Amino acid sequence: MMSWFRKDPLAQLQKKYQRLLLEARDLQRNGDIVSFASKSAEAEAVLQEMDRLKASSTD
Repeated sequence: MMSWFRKDPLAQLQKKYQRLLLEARDLQRNGDIVSFASKSAEAEAVLQEMDRLKASSTD
């Protein structure tokens, strides 16, 4: 009924993915490679979730 109030989960994941990439970039620039690797892995997991959502929406 009020579907225009529902947020698009794919758009939310895209924003989270972009935020994580920026945080990872900043960590790398500051020389914190361990945290950079952790943040990059977290971003990769979000990207895989986005791919899964895209694949399930096309089925």
